[in-house]
Amino acid sequence: MALFDVIKYNGEPDVLAWKYPSEELGTWSQLIVNESQEAVLVKGGQVYDVFGPGRHTLSTANIPLLRHVVNLPFGGRSPFTAEVWYINKVYKLDIPWGTPTPIQLQDPKYAVFVPVRSNGTFGIRVNDAKKFLVKLVSTLPSFDQDTLSRYFRGLYVSQIKDAISTYLMEKRISVLEINSYLNELSESLHQSIAPGMLLYGVELVSCFVNDISVPEEDEAVQQLKAALAKRAEMNVVGYSYQQERTFDVLDSAAKNEGSGSASFMGAGMGLGMGLGAAGTFGAVFGDLAKGLNTSGQASSPGNCPNCGSAIAPSAKFCPQCGQALDARCPKCGAALTGAPKFCPECGEKL
Repeated sequence: MALFDVIKYNGEPDVLAWKYPSEELGTWSQLIVNESQEAVLVKGGQVYDVFGPGRHTLSTANIPLLRHVVNLPFGGRSPFTAEVWYINKVYKLDIPWGTPTPIQLQDPKYAVFVPVRSNGTFGIRVNDAKKFLVKLVSTLPSFDQDTLSRYFRGLYVSQIKDAISTYLMEKRISVLEINSYLNELSESLHQSIAPGMLLYGVELVSCFVNDISVPEEDEAVQQLKAALAKRAEMNVVGYSYQQERTFDVLDSAAKNEGSGSASFMGAGMGLGMGLGAAGTFGAVFGDLAKGLNTSGQASSPGNCPNCGSAIAPSAKFCPQCGQALDARCPKCGAALTGAPKFCPECGEKL
């Protein structure tokens, strides 16, 4: 039976737990543990001891449990069978995570269901080598950060879903606006996931949500974005959706040659009152009604009342039909008598 004098860690940097390839050990063997490492001696599934950084000699004096299994002298050395595990306790700050499938969430602001994807990174450190080895590594030959990410995927995906939905409901913000709150959401997610990892001897050092996105091809997302774009357009122009619908009806009625001014006014006022916009509609309709005559022919300030031809505000006769014209306001077209300084209809300074 071979007796190894020096036992060292030869694993890769991203490996969190590495098993020494041979289990044939002997007392007085030298166990070398580097900084940010711990070595765990396991025999028969039982942890015998945990060694910190430095050089350690495997002897019954240093490891009292070995006295029960080492009892045959071999030239001053006693062979025994055991496992030596090296646990890498260095900080791993760049472990990526992501939701494998979209999470269906209801937007609390617009009450529509949208699929949400999220991704980011988290940092971990093994803070309890014994607990980590017993609860996670078990009989695996090695344990790297990719394996750790797979093991904890169920944990962080469920926590991410709960954290995002809870944050949206509490803040009453839309899914499309949540990227402005990633720092606060990352902190909330950190607090949610950390206790679950500690149960396995893993400390969650950091947790960052890098992005929360919605699929552009999703129908609900497209409708929501179209509605928000329309609202932004109306905010810029300065009117509401109800007012826009009123304008559409008025425009259609004005283009209808068979409608007279009286029926047009009645329909328009009814619509305005039905939408709860009587005040706004009255002002808009008043301006439009002034430009309609009883024959359905549109006129405007500066038009001949007989033939509707455009005339200059200061003209005394229509250049088309010769109709005699009274003095009229240059703004609203109201007839003026005498020599007023202001229009009696609109108050325009003359």
